[in-house]
Amino acid sequence: MSVRTGESVFDWIDTRAGARAKAGLARRVRPRPADSADLDLASNDYLGLARDKRVTGAAAAASLRWGAGSTGSRLVTGSTELHTELEYELANFCGAQSALVFSSGYAANLGALTALSGPGTAIVADQHIHASLIDGTRLSKADVVVAGHCDVPKVTHALATRGKRRALVVTDSVFSVDGDLAPLAELAAACREHEAALVVDDAHGLGVLGDGGRGAVHAAGLAKAPDVVATLTLSKSLGAQGGAVLGPSRVIRHLVDTARTFIFDTGLAPSSTAAALAALKVLREEPDRPARALDVARDLASRLREAGLRVSAPTAAVVSVQAPSAEAAFDWAEACRARGVVVGCFRPPSVPDGISRLRLTARADLTGADVERAVRVITETGASAGAVSRPRP
Repeated sequence: MSVRTGESVFDWIDTRAGARAKAGLARRVRPRPADSADLDLASNDYLGLARDKRVTGAAAAASLRWGAGSTGSRLVTGSTELHTELEYELANFCGAQSALVFSSGYAANLGALTALSGPGTAIVADQHIHASLIDGTRLSKADVVVAGHCDVPKVTHALATRGKRRALVVTDSVFSVDGDLAPLAELAAACREHEAALVVDDAHGLGVLGDGGRGAVHAAGLAKAPDVVATLTLSKSLGAQGGAVLGPSRVIRHLVDTARTFIFDTGLAPSSTAAALAALKVLREEPDRPARALDVARDLASRLREAGLRVSAPTAAVVSVQAPSAEAAFDWAEACRARGVVVGCFRPPSVPDGISRLRLTARADLTGADVERAVRVITETGASAGAVSRPRP
């Protein structure tokens, strides 16, 4: 009689890992040093605040005063005066009635979608929404319809023909892969006509778009709308960590009672809460930072396009550069890194259209020399990767 050892239970993982590696889709965790001479075009630190001494100093001071962690869920011991202050300041800055802080933007999206939907709800989601929104729709137990990317007529048709009384339309404001902007005003009008709510993930809009960086929802005139809810992350333009939901006060009260990722998750650490507060203060005091980030993104995109690369037209701080294949994208990113320029490498399943690309993020603190260096390295390595469609002039 053979003795079962259990060694074969996870053999299927090795098979799938081999298939991913063959397709150029293997991933690895790459720790970065605290200090590096590399030019960072991969992080989401759009305003250059993650290392700002005003922000890091506030984080350090909060740890000394409040402790390293929040010690519990927000409804037990995890809410501090800092959390309440941040919620007030976020709502005030973005023009919303109320805000609720979560431990991450991912948790904010899961909490908002599951708490505002259910079996009696229809969800109409853009084809290219972020993974956290996709997971929220999967957990919602609602009827889900996926509409074409930024396709308002398809959204309108889905709302008009839905079989459920309640409905949500779900979209990013700025889509994280190509950096394109959703037609928020048109979507809001369709929602209003068909008595649906609009949920907008403004993670890539906050700090970059709108008056003083107040976000895409504010720029579209929807911040105080009674049927619009926005979600945010504090880990991009604000350089900290955490997430938030903004919207009508009754929606926020409902989330406190029903959002599982709020009720059962440990609250955001005091250090991150204080860092986000400090970054928000800097943004108020230096409202030119968002425009600078946009200028850098447009300059990068224009120069790379002139060099013969297939580049997105950025509406925010994200610049997408298409690669011939997943393997080419990986090799291209590695070649850039070897020359001191760190870029994002997006491959399936991270890209909803299946097209692998380099994803560049502009920052307000990048200089003209930084942009010139980035363009030179990306175009020269792109030629070797087969990404340049015509010779550089």
